[in-house]
Amino acid sequence: MSSDLVKAAYAVLLPAFSGLQLDDAVTGFLRRGGVSILLGETREEYLARAMSAERQATETAEHFHAIAEQAAQLAGGPVLIAVDQELGGIQRLHHLVPALPTSTQLGGLSADDIEKRAFETAKVARSLGVNLFLAPIVDVVTGANPWLEGRTLSTDAAEVARISRAFVAGVQRAGVIATAKHFPGHHTTESDPAIAEAHVPGSLDVLQAGIDVFRALIAAKVQAIMPGPAVVPAIDPDQSASTSPAVISMLRDALGFAGLIISDDLDAVSISRGNSVAATAVASLVAGAHLLLLSSEAGLDEVVRTIVAAVETGELRAEVLLSAAQKVRDAAKAVA
Repeated sequence: MSSDLVKAAYAVLLPAFSGLQLDDAVTGFLRRGGVSILLGETREEYLARAMSAERQATETAEHFHAIAEQAAQLAGGPVLIAVDQELGGIQRLHHLVPALPTSTQLGGLSADDIEKRAFETAKVARSLGVNLFLAPIVDVVTGANPWLEGRTLSTDAAEVARISRAFVAGVQRAGVIATAKHFPGHHTTESDPAIAEAHVPGSLDVLQAGIDVFRALIAAKVQAIMPGPAVVPAIDPDQSASTSPAVISMLRDALGFAGLIISDDLDAVSISRGNSVAATAVASLVAGAHLLLLSSEAGLDEVVRTIVAAVETGELRAEVLLSAAQKVRDAAKAVA
């Protein structure tokens, strides 16, 4: 088993955990080649779209500094430190950074005002050691969507594009990578893809308004994009967006996106679709993703062994894995 392949397999993983302490699994992950972590939230906080009172009372800037420094020391170099810091949705950094505008405030703010507010938030986040926002959410939701309820910017595509372009500009001006999610847009999903298989109905014509928002953000040089967790039958009836070669090819080839492609949570039922997390990781890499979001408790070493085995059997080309790993490492260095 090639050490370069093993290190590359660790480098393409983005393990999420809800606290500010590195457990044995994440410590080993960083020592063996991992270069990315997600400081996430609990399921209860995710559903409430707010950090708990206990978290807000106990977490400090020093905690974030310490975990960022420890991660870099373990990895022996730059590490991507990611959080969900969404406009109108989850704000993982709570009161530790200047507040972002609420959903009701955004419509009354100019693009310059939104960019300034986003810059101020990201600048402080950067000083805490955070350098990757899994935001903004740019899905143009026009129907039932229990997954994204309370987290979106507008039902109007032009307004979503206006707000999200300004947010991305401010965040990236502060030296933090912004991630537009969830490609190609989830205007409607009948169920929460975290707990059930979900689909985005409609033809390509129906999807086009949402796709055009991503096109606008690519033109605005957004540095990362996250394909979504649902199946989009108009593009690929069999695979979730995060494991679909057709969806990621549209993003990369048809829309010309050359940045970092980050999968949605591989633990989501609608992404795994009955497969193991390890097999789903391989599928996402084969499809063209660079960085794979998963739980730190998903068995990271087993996922790595499965990825390397897929290379050895020819299911996954070595150059695809090595190129994805280098893409992630380069992103970490760029925001170090």
